[in-house]
Amino acid sequence: MSVTALKPYDFPAKDVRENFPAPLLFIGWEEHLMFPCPVALPLPADMPFGAIGQVVLPGVYGVHPDFARIDWNTMQWFKSGQPWTPDPAKSLADNGLGHKDMISFRTPGLTGIQGSFS
Repeated sequence: MSVTALKPYDFPAKDVRENFPAPLLFIGWEEHLMFPCPVALPLPADMPFGAIGQVVLPGVYGVHPDFARIDWNTMQWFKSGQPWTPDPAKSLADNGLGHKDMISFRTPGLTGIQGSFS
C-alpha cells in the first residue's frame, strides 16, 4: 500500500542500529499459529548462528508443545522468505544477517498444535 504525505516527511529514523543494544533479528516459526508473527530480538552480530537453536529458540518458543519434538537435522531455514542454509559455526554477521533482517524456520512433520496448521 502506498502512502502520500501531505507535508514534508523528513525526520531521523528511530529504528536505526545505533538505537538498540545489538542488531535486531526477526525470527518466525512457520506453521505454528501460537506465535502468529516473528519475534524481534537484539542479538550480537558475533554470536554463532548455532546458538540460535541451542540458546535463543528454547527461551522464545520452548513453551510450544511441538518444540521438544523438533528434529534439528531436518529443520528448514528461510531468509526473507527464500530457502537458506546458514552455517551454524559462523557468526550471524558472517551468515549475512544484519540489523532488521528476517529469518524463519519450518519444522517438517510439525504443523502446529495437533496439526492445526494443516
